[in-house]
Amino acid sequence: MPLFLRAPEALCLIRLSAIGDCVHAVAMVQAIQRQWPQTKITWIMGKAEASLLHDLPGVEVIVFDKNAGFRAYTSIWKQLRDRHFDALLHMQSALRASLLTLGIKADKTLGFDQQRAGDGQSLFTNRKVPSPQSPHVLDGFMAFAAELGVQDLTPQWHIPITEADNDWAKQNISGEKPTLLIAPSASKAYKNWTKEGYAALADHAAAQGFHVMLCGGPSPQEKSFAEEISALCQHKPVNLVGQTTLKRLLALIKQATLVLAPDTGPAHMATAVGTPVIGLYAHHNPARTGPYFCKDYVVSVYQALIEAQTGKKMAQLAWRTRLKQADAMRHIRIADVKQQFDNLAAQIQETRAHE
Repeated sequence: MPLFLRAPEALCLIRLSAIGDCVHAVAMVQAIQRQWPQTKITWIMGKAEASLLHDLPGVEVIVFDKNAGFRAYTSIWKQLRDRHFDALLHMQSALRASLLTLGIKADKTLGFDQQRAGDGQSLFTNRKVPSPQSPHVLDGFMAFAAELGVQDLTPQWHIPITEADNDWAKQNISGEKPTLLIAPSASKAYKNWTKEGYAALADHAAAQGFHVMLCGGPSPQEKSFAEEISALCQHKPVNLVGQTTLKRLLALIKQATLVLAPDTGPAHMATAVGTPVIGLYAHHNPARTGPYFCKDYVVSVYQALIEAQTGKKMAQLAWRTRLKQADAMRHIRIADVKQQFDNLAAQIQETRAHE
């Protein structure tokens, strides 16, 4: 039995991080809005995530600044002390997110079921959302909408991009040639592929007439990694690492022909704007965290390595089992990534020829 048979007046959502997961959650929020456009939605999210999603249509975004310590909690509780919600969607198995629920008034607090809950989340919720058959994070989020009573769970996204950001992206990607956008760095360096691999793929794409660009955040590690990749390239890619906001990055991804990325936010940002993406995976099951509409173009060594590490078949493992092997991404072969690039590039070319 769904929680609501008619539109709730107000819902609150807690999903503080990360970029990719928050992009997944956007699809769930907008599924709710399609069915109940009059329902007021308040979303508490992290500072970086808010820089990308602060202007979602019909969503009140409240920023949780984890660097503020306990004041981050009291600030939000103060903002919401006179508010009451029909339901609180607690969509992050992290203690900091669970603590936040203590100062939010709601009739029901929805959380993951035993299969997906972690860090004691079950102690802070009073309605457990059944896990779907699919292990993917997005489907797990959509289960919250289903539990509320939402019927159309088709993932769709509308994340606003300003005209200025679109213009900036078009200045960098003219459209005269197809563009491969490489986002080489994940938030955790162990998820990164090798500089030699990225450089080889960049040269392979350039040889096929692609304009190749590097993108990423402003951290010294990301800048240094991009410079190392570029130094190995025979055809130097345009290096925009550290030169974009998240909004500009989204505009750039939308303008690109194809994205190459490890398990990181830009892969899911590409999904949101309809740009095909080749995902590179070793530590996490791509069936759970891969680019949602491009699972067939993932290059993954996860299954082979996790079965060797655990001595068990995939079907015997918990859905979120992570590979613990520091050099795992080095097992991804350059030849396999080139093959997937060729496959996807050919499909894109064929699709465009029929448009």
